[in-house]
Amino acid sequence: MKNLLKNIEGDRAIWAIVGVLAVLSFLPVYSASTNLVYVVNNGTTTFHLFKHAFLLSCGFLIIYAVHKIPFRYFSGGSVLMLPLVMLLLLYTITQGTVIGGANASRWIQIPFIGVGFQTSTLAGLVIMVYTARYLARNKDKQITLKKTMVQLWLPVAVILGLILPANFSTTAIVFLMVLLLAFIGGYPLKYIASVVGVGVLSLTLFVLTAKAFPDAMPNRVDTWISRIDNFSNKNAEEGYQVEKAKIAIASGGLQGRGPGKSIQKNFLPQSSSDFIFAIIVEEYGLFGAIVVILLYFMLLFRFVMAAKKATSIFATLLIVGVGLPIIFQAIINMAVAVNLFPVTGQTLPLISSGGTSIWMTCFAIGIILSVTADKEIKENLENEENPLDILHEAIG
Repeated sequence: MKNLLKNIEGDRAIWAIVGVLAVLSFLPVYSASTNLVYVVNNGTTTFHLFKHAFLLSCGFLIIYAVHKIPFRYFSGGSVLMLPLVMLLLLYTITQGTVIGGANASRWIQIPFIGVGFQTSTLAGLVIMVYTARYLARNKDKQITLKKTMVQLWLPVAVILGLILPANFSTTAIVFLMVLLLAFIGGYPLKYIASVVGVGVLSLTLFVLTAKAFPDAMPNRVDTWISRIDNFSNKNAEEGYQVEKAKIAIASGGLQGRGPGKSIQKNFLPQSSSDFIFAIIVEEYGLFGAIVVILLYFMLLFRFVMAAKKATSIFATLLIVGVGLPIIFQAIINMAVAVNLFPVTGQTLPLISSGGTSIWMTCFAIGIILSVTADKEIKENLENEENPLDILHEAIG
């Protein structure tokens, strides 16, 4: 263990925050897993606790292994991975696992360990690294929409097109993150507007096609529309999940009911994954919610500091490209729980149960730590200014 700790590199603050989030996840997941035991009739609470511990342990091994790889290797690796993730997405569409009779074509089953793998999460990570690579390599060149269409936007369009039939929320998040990264990378705003227009038009055509041929993609578009209608129409009857999540949050109060004493976990579907934040608030109250939010805010701050201290354009864009989606996903998960956003099915990174979400988040964190492990960047981080001075400078 001592030798392992000596070999840990990168930003120690990120390591610490990730570790705290992982440790804090055990009690809520253990408590919320009673829903899987007594309602879904799947295993025991101890089984789900050990499964979560196993997945987190694998996740930290992923972080450790990835952060030892020089971050420059991820540039070429993204190009090699693009054809592979496209094939995986095609396979997922045709052979995706059906869970409990529901359309779960976003998943494939990993042999021998019985864990579902959501290929869209891996594809999103790869396309963000690829976008960072392209923008960094063309930073000093004159950019036109025509020149970037084949090398940048065609791979993005193919990936998003393969994700969309089964997972609209992930498609939307990845698309927004790619646009944000392009904006930060200096891509002309007028071309970004054109890409947004094409994206909206493509989505409209997809929805119309799906409505015209409902047997091709059963229930998916209707599900998206009903979720948006229920959210936007204040007179509509709330969905069952949102209603139970709001009851859980309202009953939590300031101090919460106490660890393991949630009532709504027995009624709230996906209480250990998509709606884990509602269980945290019910059991630990406003104090627990603030702690979780502050941890993600601190993680965002360290990402920003690492990107600011990076010594190359690719390093900066890489941190932004793989780091911001983690924070954005956390914000969406919490916003859904408090009914500020339509139900999306996004998990709370490093806290919710689930294999793919944990592993891909850990892979992204490993990439960021690989960047911060660079000798020059590490020295810059160690000699950084006082955080209050930086905040004052940003505001001023």
